[in-house]
Amino acid sequence: MSASLSMSRFADSCWRAAAYCLHPTVIALSFLPVLLMGALAWFLAVYFWVPALDAVSTTLGSWQLVKVMESWLGSAGLSNVRSMLSQLIVMVIATPVIVIGSLLLVAAMMAPWMLKLVAKRRFPTLEQLHGGSMLGGVVSALWVTLLAVFALIITIPLWLIPPLVLVLPPLIWGWLTFRVMSYDVLADHASREERREIIKAHRFTLIAMGVLTGYVSALPSMIWGFGFALILAPYVVLVAIWAYTLVFAFSALWFSHYLLSALADLRELRARDEAVRTPVNVNDAVLLASVQPTPAALPPA
Repeated sequence: MSASLSMSRFADSCWRAAAYCLHPTVIALSFLPVLLMGALAWFLAVYFWVPALDAVSTTLGSWQLVKVMESWLGSAGLSNVRSMLSQLIVMVIATPVIVIGSLLLVAAMMAPWMLKLVAKRRFPTLEQLHGGSMLGGVVSALWVTLLAVFALIITIPLWLIPPLVLVLPPLIWGWLTFRVMSYDVLADHASREERREIIKAHRFTLIAMGVLTGYVSALPSMIWGFGFALILAPYVVLVAIWAYTLVFAFSALWFSHYLLSALADLRELRARDEAVRTPVNVNDAVLLASVQPTPAALPPA
């Protein structure tokens, strides 16, 4: 496949996904993950928020650097520095849980409906070969999620290096998004062989789509850098969850448009190749010759 065709499909799928995000069905479905993740966040806050803050505050209190900074800022009239820093650290730790939860909920609750919407409106004649299954999707999603969490944990020390903190998390989110969305989109419509061929042929483009989604999903996390966000944390968390949900909903639509278009083109190309390679039947050739007009007799010399 040419690079120009790939970029054309890349851009076309992107703007179509953005337009589909304004569809009433997509907007309505986006509130379902918010309700579930909001309930989970409330449960965790009720039972683990205070113990987590105490544990982080105690750890910070044992660090001499934090004591010196706290004393210096206290003399300048800024108090409760350790408390605010503890809240910020807890929210930074909780953010990956929120992001992964939002992604999995979008994949489970929104992606199937949005995939049907895209298939019905753009590819109504595309045959479903059911090369994947719901169980396969769940197992695959859990496996790649565990790998992503492991990658996040082992790379946390590298986040202290300024350039890497802007590269590693989006790369991990992007890889996770690529793996989850690629399987879910093609599970019903493509055969197993078609799914593998498409993912192999479009791997770098799909990873780029996932990484871009990873960078966009990192934007809501920046809100924790503002002091008011910590004060209004319960409400900001809900807004952040909804923002993550919309980002991953856009991602699901983007992958749906791109992969279904690639699948339709693959089948069209195979149909053309099959038509070229199909030999002509002998009986059909005889019949064709019998109906051809005979050449006119040559005039006598």
